[in-house]
Amino acid sequence: MGNQNNYETPEENDEEMTVTLDLEDGTSVICAIVTILTVSGQDYIVLLPLEEDGENHDGMVWFYRYHENEKDPNEEPELTYIEDDDEYDMVADAFDEYLDNVEFDEIIESEE
Repeated sequence: MGNQNNYETPEENDEEMTVTLDLEDGTSVICAIVTILTVSGQDYIVLLPLEEDGENHDGMVWFYRYHENEKDPNEEPELTYIEDDDEYDMVADAFDEYLDNVEFDEIIESEE
């Protein structure tokens, strides 16, 4: 996978941050950035691929290894594909836990 990811900064806080992924078949997909998780010292990014209408209709998310160059914050982060099934499962479990915490936080906020 090339390092051809284009990051767009949202104009307003309620706008989603997105990244454009160039896929191996030559197509590009715009994805909403859901979150960045740290699992066993490695950062992972969770992306929600968007259709042409800007929506996601199947609820599938994609996980990638995520690395920023700390020496050059202006350099685009590098995303790499997770090929190891055990590593993928570990990230998927961490994301499930993240979702549980987000839902719990939303319940608490709505009760206040």
